[in-house]
Amino acid sequence: MRRGGKWTKRAVGGFNAAVLRLRSSRRWGGRVRRYLTIVTYTGRRSGREFRIPVGFRRSGDLVTIGVRLPEAKSWWRNFTGEGGPISLELDETGRTGHATAHRDAKGRVTVTVRLAAKS
Repeated sequence: MRRGGKWTKRAVGGFNAAVLRLRSSRRWGGRVRRYLTIVTYTGRRSGREFRIPVGFRRSGDLVTIGVRLPEAKSWWRNFTGEGGPISLELDETGRTGHATAHRDAKGRVTVTVRLAAKS
């Protein structure tokens, strides 16, 4: 899969916009927010802020994000090594935390977020 092509960017942008609309709808929003969150992070090299919808699982103050097709995506690479700061929309509020990305022996990537204490 070619990364960054004109059509790819347009398709991904359209899909993400549709997910954001669905997540904020009165009818479906509650159900969708149980499984999809909005991640906000700052790119390591670009310094730009990005917002993307991702699927997640939560257990207390630990959030796990499975990255599907990791070779076709680059956002998770911002959290390799020591990881970095991240924000998520959970329980209809913004939460911050520290994210680290791990790749297993089969090439699967998981981003683990330890949420900061609520203030």
